[in-house]
Amino acid sequence: MLTKKEQIIKRIFDIIFSFFGLIFLFIPILILIIISSLSFNNLGLYGQRRVGQKAKLFTLYKIRTMRDLDFSRDSKLKLLDKYGITLKGDKRVTFLGKFLRRYKIDELPQLYNVLIGDMSLVGPRPDIIGYADKLGGKDRVILTVRPGITGPATLAFRDEETLLAKHNDPLSFNNEVIWPEKIKLNRQYVENWSFKKDINYILQSIFN
Repeated sequence: MLTKKEQIIKRIFDIIFSFFGLIFLFIPILILIIISSLSFNNLGLYGQRRVGQKAKLFTLYKIRTMRDLDFSRDSKLKLLDKYGITLKGDKRVTFLGKFLRRYKIDELPQLYNVLIGDMSLVGPRPDIIGYADKLGGKDRVILTVRPGITGPATLAFRDEETLLAKHNDPLSFNNEVIWPEKIKLNRQYVENWSFKKDINYILQSIFN
């Protein structure tokens, strides 16, 4: 668990990095939001409620990459949508969306989440409602830190959509295999945090 001093160091770095990141990337982000808005005939900036530090809810921002579909004839897709699960080749994802998601460009607006204190650059990815509340015992240490844009679990499962698509029951595979492994990695991250590791995770996310 991070000490008060470590939390301050981490937060100062988050503010500086996200501030200059938003200044440098503001125009590209705005252009992508406009293009996405035209493609969907809807606001290209998408907000979703997620569970943050101390289990407080916040709105996570992304560039919209998925179209709304009628799930009445596809119960499997409806279930995946409910739990926020996306598979490789998902028909909800647009052509532009595939590119944005592949390189995590759709997550750039989350620099704003970092700047205002909802998130950190590095940390456990924020879960949707229905997962974080399942954390028990020592695993709840994960909720003592701000969720991150990237981190060890994010890097370990960077090809998660491809991995899930290989299974007949992707929801069960996510709940029984991927999610528990993410919890393990996220708990190790919090319990063994270091500023040097955070820098390494950021570099891996940008250059790998």
